[in-house]
Amino acid sequence: MNNRLTGLIAFLLIIIAVWLSFNFDQPHFETDTQKSSTQFSTSRAFKHVEAIGNSPHYLGSPDHSKVRNYIVDQLQIMGLEVQTQEGYNLNKNGVLASPQNILSRIDGTGNGDAIVLMTHYDSAMHSSNGASDAGSGVATILEGIRAFLEKKASHKNDIILLFTDAEELGLNGAGLFVNDHPWAEDAKLALNFEARGSGGSPFMLLETNGKNAKLIEAFNEAETNYPVSNSLAYSIYKMLPNDTDLTVLREKADINGYNFAFIDDHFDYHTANDLPENLDKETLAHQGSYLMPLLNHFSNEDINNLSSDRDLIYFSLPFGEFVKYPFNWINPMLILAIIIFLILVIYGIKRERLTIVGILKGFIPLLLSVSLSGLLVWAFWKFCLFIYPEYSEMEQGFTYNGYYYIALSIFLALSVCFMIYHLLRRSLRTASVFVAPIALWLALCALLSVYLKGASYFIIPVYFGLLQLFIMIRQEKPNRILMVLLSYPAIFILLPFIWSLPVALGLKLLFASGILISLLFSLFLPLFGYFRRLKSFAVLCFLTFNVLIFIAHYYSDFSIERPKPNSLVYIQDQDKNTSYWYSYDRMIDGWTSEYFGENAQESSHTESNFSSKYGSAFTYKAEAPFINIPEPGITIENTGLDSLNNESYRLKIAPNRPINKMELFEIKDVDFEEFRVNGLEAEEVYLGENPFHMFKRRWKERLLTYYASNQDTLRIEFSIKKGDKPEFVLYESAYDLVGNELLKVKERPEEMIPRPFVLNDATILKKTIRIK
Repeated sequence: MNNRLTGLIAFLLIIIAVWLSFNFDQPHFETDTQKSSTQFSTSRAFKHVEAIGNSPHYLGSPDHSKVRNYIVDQLQIMGLEVQTQEGYNLNKNGVLASPQNILSRIDGTGNGDAIVLMTHYDSAMHSSNGASDAGSGVATILEGIRAFLEKKASHKNDIILLFTDAEELGLNGAGLFVNDHPWAEDAKLALNFEARGSGGSPFMLLETNGKNAKLIEAFNEAETNYPVSNSLAYSIYKMLPNDTDLTVLREKADINGYNFAFIDDHFDYHTANDLPENLDKETLAHQGSYLMPLLNHFSNEDINNLSSDRDLIYFSLPFGEFVKYPFNWINPMLILAIIIFLILVIYGIKRERLTIVGILKGFIPLLLSVSLSGLLVWAFWKFCLFIYPEYSEMEQGFTYNGYYYIALSIFLALSVCFMIYHLLRRSLRTASVFVAPIALWLALCALLSVYLKGASYFIIPVYFGLLQLFIMIRQEKPNRILMVLLSYPAIFILLPFIWSLPVALGLKLLFASGILISLLFSLFLPLFGYFRRLKSFAVLCFLTFNVLIFIAHYYSDFSIERPKPNSLVYIQDQDKNTSYWYSYDRMIDGWTSEYFGENAQESSHTESNFSSKYGSAFTYKAEAPFINIPEPGITIENTGLDSLNNESYRLKIAPNRPINKMELFEIKDVDFEEFRVNGLEAEEVYLGENPFHMFKRRWKERLLTYYASNQDTLRIEFSIKKGDKPEFVLYESAYDLVGNELLKVKERPEEMIPRPFVLNDATILKKTIRIK
C-alpha cells in the first residue's frame, strides 16, 4: 500500500475517531408515544416539560403553585399518596426561605430502607421558565416512576419521590427535608437530576463523604447504556462551590448519591431562554436511560453499605464502555511507565535509532507548540472581547456562538503545532522527537498523581505512546494506520474534556483547551512525524480557523434567536429621599438608553453588592423619578441583658407591599453573640479549614437574604456585646418594575431578555436601621 493511500486512510481514521467520540455517548431520539407503557418514553416525558416550563415558577411567583399542583396531580393519577412539606429553612449562607416540598413514598418488601429520586421544581428567579433546570428532572422522574409502577414488580427497598423547592435560592428545600422530615432517616441513597444548560450528555457526578469505590462498582453493575463520567470531573466537582440538593443530603445526613447533570448550551442556563423547545430531546432520553436501570437495580440491592474506604479511577468511552481501576494502581502504573520509558530510551540509543542530541532538540518544538498555542488562543479571545464588547453581557461566560470559538481555538492550536514541527523537522529525527512528548506526559502524570488523582487515567494514552515509541525504534517507517489506531485512546480520553472545559467553566478557559490540544497533538507525532506536508496541514487548519472566525462573527450579534441580556433596577433611598436607576450592563442598548441616555455615565455608587452567582456590581446610574412606595414596618426593641451580660434585641420587619426579597447588610463589622431568624440559627461556613459564621464570625457585609414568598414578617433576635452599635441596611425588592404604572417601564423588545444571576427588573427600597 503506497504512502499516499495509507496517509489518506490514517487521516480518515482520525476524523472517524473524533466523530465517534461525539456521537456515540447518548441515545438518539425518535418519537415514541406508542412505546410500551412499561418503558420510559421520552415523548411522554417531554409533555411534562411543556406543562412545567411554559412560564417562570420561582418561589413566590403566581405560577409556582400551578407547577406544584401539576406534579401532585400527576402523582395522584398514578395512585400514589402525596404530601407536601412546608416550613422555614435558614442555610449556612444566611438564605432564609419557606419552601414547599412535594413527597411520595412507594413501599417495598424490605425493612424500610429507601432510595430517593429527587429533583427541584422551582425555576431560577426571576425570568427563567426552568424547562431544563429542572423541569427535565421532574419529567424524568414522573415518566420513570410511571413506567416502573406499570411493571407491577415487587421490590425490596422503599422509593421516596422528593421534588424539592427553593433549590435555586439556597438549597432550602433539601435542607428542610433533611432537618425536619422523618423519611430522611430512612434514605440511604439518592439519585438527583439537574441541569446547567439545555443540552448535551448528562454527566454522572458522585456525592459521598467516604470514597467512591462501592458507588462506582454499583453504578457499573446497573449497566446503564450510555454512561458519561470520569474521575477527573469528579475531582474537579469536589473542588468547586457548585452544590446541589444532593450536597445537602450528603453533608447533613450522610446520604450517598449520584447527580446527573448536563451542561451544553450553557447560554440558556437560568435565562428566559430555558424553554421547552430549547431542551434537547436526546438529553431527556439520556436522563431516562440513567434512571430506569439504576432504579431497577437499587430498588432490590442492599443500599446500606455503599460508603467505601477506597477510591477508583474511572472514565467512560464511546459505545457505553466504562473503565475503572483502583487508586492504588496510580503510582505502580506511573512507575512502570517511567521504567519502560527509560528502557526504551536506552534501547533506542544502543540501536542508534535515538540520539541524545535529537531527544534534547525534541523539547524545542514541543515546548514552543504548547506555550504558543495557549498564548495565541488566550490573546485571540482577549481580542474578541475587545472587538465584541457585547460578549461581556453574557453573565455565564459562554456566548451563543461559543462552540465556534472552541472549534476555532482547536484549529488555531493545531495550525501552530503543524507549522512549528514543519519548520524544525529537518533537524530532527522522528523517533527522537517523540521522546520529549512522552517525557512531558510522564511529568504531567506524576503531578496529577499528587495534586489531581482523578485525572491519573491520562497515563493510559502514555502507555500506547510507549508502544508507538517501541515500534518507531524497531521500524524505519512504521505503518501509519497502526499508529493512528494506537492514538485512538488519546482521542477518546482527552478530546471530550478539551471540548467541555470551556462550556462548563466559560470561554475564559479557551487557552487551556489550546494547551491541551497541543499536548494531544504531541501524542500523534508517530503519525504526523512521517508526513512530508506538515505545512499543508498547518495551512489547512489555519484556513479552517479563518472560516470559523467568519461564522462566529456572523452569529456574534444579538437577535430574536440570540437575545441580548440586559438589566434595570430602581432603587429608592428612603433615608435620603433619592431615587436612581441602576444597571449591571456594560453596554447601553435601545431599551436601557431611555433611562440612562445614549451617553450613560458609569456608576460611582456606594450601594452594597446584592447576592449573585458571579458577584456582579452595578455599572451605570441615573436619576429616576421619586414615586410613592409603601415602606416596610420596622420595630426594634431592647429586651435587656442575657445571662452573659450581652445586650439583647428583637427586630421585626413587616413588608407593606407585595415583595419577593429582602437583603439585610450590617456595615459596622459587628460580630453578633447570638442571632436567630424566625427562630432558626445558621450553621458554620468553612472557608478552607477555617470556620466562619454569617452572624458570629463574619467575613462579609451581607447578613441575610430573605425570600418573602408569603409576605410574612421577618423576625430577628440577636445579642451583642455592650457598647457595640450595629448599623443595618435593608434592601426590600419586588419584581414589579416592568409594567409598573408609576414608573412606566415598558416590556423588552423580542431581541432582549432579562440578565440572569442578578437582582433584576425590581423596585428596591433602601432603608438604614440604627439602634438608638
